[in-house]
Amino acid sequence: MDFEAEGLLEGIDDERSRADRIALLERLLAAGVTPEELRRAAAEDRLALLEVERMLGTEQFTPREVAAVAGVPLELVLKLRQALGLPRPDPDDRVLTASDVEAAERLKGFHEAGLPEEGILEVARVLGEGLARVAATLRPLVRDTFLEPGIGERELSERYATASAELGPQLGVVMQHILNMHLRDQLRTDVVGRAELARGGVLGAVRMSIAFADLVGFTKLGERVPAEELGAVARRLTELAGDVAGSHSPVRLVKTIGDAAMLVSPDPDALLESSLELVAAAEAEGEEFPRLRAGVATGQALGRAGDWYGSPVNLASRITGVARPGTVVAAGATREATAGDGGRWQWSQLPNRRLRGVDHTVPLYRVRPAAPS
Repeated sequence: MDFEAEGLLEGIDDERSRADRIALLERLLAAGVTPEELRRAAAEDRLALLEVERMLGTEQFTPREVAAVAGVPLELVLKLRQALGLPRPDPDDRVLTASDVEAAERLKGFHEAGLPEEGILEVARVLGEGLARVAATLRPLVRDTFLEPGIGERELSERYATASAELGPQLGVVMQHILNMHLRDQLRTDVVGRAELARGGVLGAVRMSIAFADLVGFTKLGERVPAEELGAVARRLTELAGDVAGSHSPVRLVKTIGDAAMLVSPDPDALLESSLELVAAAEAEGEEFPRLRAGVATGQALGRAGDWYGSPVNLASRITGVARPGTVVAAGATREATAGDGGRWQWSQLPNRRLRGVDHTVPLYRVRPAAPS
């Protein structure tokens, strides 16, 4: 193959880089990459990534073919890909891999085992969202580890391929382990009582306490500091929230959204303690770290796809918005839920507020640990 005539050496002037590009092209050709794939990858400036892309799966099947081989409806194959957060292809686009065939066959097995289609797709949506974040975090980590001044395309391609071959299987084992740990932890608090057994299913809403904690002035901070520093602040909030939730069972960190963290627990006292510790941990970070404020509400909430919905979720978010920096403010229902705790908390009543999106006046209290007797 005449690489020069094919335009695969265009823009590469020095001899060392040309020799490196030629060595990479010859390596890829020997691995079965077609001239058309080489031209497309060169035009998109991703020749160094082509080998690892092929290791992750060669696009050789259409959705229609995958559906036929796996014995599942074509529409279900397309819905699964959409649920995973990937583009919906045309039924005859040759964009799927052998792994897609295996996934469709497993999908059929789940369906035959009695799992409903909507439930399977809901799990797929959560997996897609979570694993997209894992991929987005892992990709720059690998890239920044291997990229160094003066490295050639061929060596970079080899490093990526080696990392994929060695780390990929290990990552799968680690992810399975993490999934098992979370399932075990959640099953310990997922008690199915007599009412659920009689009904033949788990009742929807349950009484939960919800807390939101957000960084005061985070948006304005973004106007003054580089994006890297702002990202470091958000990452530190995730670390602090995770540490606090991990030390107070049965408190769980549901999610972080930029400048805010959401915690939930069926135990309002444990959640109040976690919220106070989180606010204090932010204070301990020093003057350069934004202060936190937290709002807590208690009521009937519905857990779905790893998130929580219902009036206490909305209320906790609104309370956070009116709390002063460095404080934890709780709704009256949360105070009532902890009334039998023997004076563990000191409550300071605040003026009742009309909160946006809430159709009634909400009694609010600032909460602190009770002074030692």
